[in-house]
Amino acid sequence: MRTPIADAFGIEFPIFAFSHCRDVVAAITNAGGFGVLGAAAFLPEELEIELAWIDDHVGGKPYGVDVLMPASSMLDAGVELGGIAEQLTTMIPDGHRRFVDDFLARHDVPALPDGVEPAKRFLGLTHQGARSQLEIALAHPVSLVVNALGPPPADVVELVHGRGIKVGALVGSAAHAVKQIDNGVDVLVAQGTEAGGHTGEITSMVLIPEVVEAVHPAPVLAAGGIGTGRQVAAAMALGAQGVWTGSIWLTVRESDTPPALMEKLLAARSNETVRSRSWSGKPIRMLRTAWSEAWDGPDSPGALPAPLQAVLFEEAAQRILRSKAADLSGTPVGQIVGRMNAIRSARDVFFDLIDEYLKTVSELADLTDLDDGSGAR
Repeated sequence: MRTPIADAFGIEFPIFAFSHCRDVVAAITNAGGFGVLGAAAFLPEELEIELAWIDDHVGGKPYGVDVLMPASSMLDAGVELGGIAEQLTTMIPDGHRRFVDDFLARHDVPALPDGVEPAKRFLGLTHQGARSQLEIALAHPVSLVVNALGPPPADVVELVHGRGIKVGALVGSAAHAVKQIDNGVDVLVAQGTEAGGHTGEITSMVLIPEVVEAVHPAPVLAAGGIGTGRQVAAAMALGAQGVWTGSIWLTVRESDTPPALMEKLLAARSNETVRSRSWSGKPIRMLRTAWSEAWDGPDSPGALPAPLQAVLFEEAAQRILRSKAADLSGTPVGQIVGRMNAIRSARDVFFDLIDEYLKTVSELADLTDLDDGSGAR
């Protein structure tokens, strides 16, 4: 699986694995792929711990960090990181708070105990939060910094390039891809609507070749609906130089997915995801739950824009987790969830991708061999 992007990063296989779990990131990097740690869920001090651990467990092999730096901000200019939560909290309408409280009351989810505060992980959806995460990431030997929410600011691209690090970005259309290249991005992840997390509306089969043609010869990774070697081969046939995978690592043995949620993922079918704004305020493909259905229902006040919706969700999610309300638990995940039906090691999943890819490519080569034995074709 030698491709230009594999050579550029010095990896054996151009399979990029996005995960919020450091064990998964290290496992894939050590197997010859490229692990990418999702930073959005970590507070700055937590991210430092996670990256230091990865450094200690990959032996200098390459890995990356993914941040969520939005294209615009509703916060006052100059607000410090410590003041973000307070300012965002005051911007939540009372009607939306009542909607959440009524929803949780109907599902017998109690309030947080006195003295227990929401974890404020929504900070990663703000400019200040993402920049703090970026500052920490750049203090470690990362090889790629990826922005998943629009074009990274010009000064960020310049800063990352100044450290000799490549910049990546997720895109959901050819127009977005061209804009990213114009802004100095080095690697594009063409992410179809089948993918988990923040996605656009175009399917992978249509999106990948459109992006490849629009930005040639810039390297493109394919994302969305990729969980088997056959799908890896299809992505490469569409012009991608590698693949970006995420959902399939939620159910590996190294994952930190809570047991109750793990059971839901293993049992879920491909049609049990929904693209909803109920998580962050931007469209996210996630497991369909009573939470997502309530926000998309007729009585909903409508999801707030990011990151305000994430502020509401943060506290609700913490209350749900503490109450062990398994029927309400969910997670961003793609339609590939229908094939995620067993707990296996990340290494086994990774090498099954490689083996099936090679088998598929061989089968396709056989289809093009029309030699009838006489030498004629």
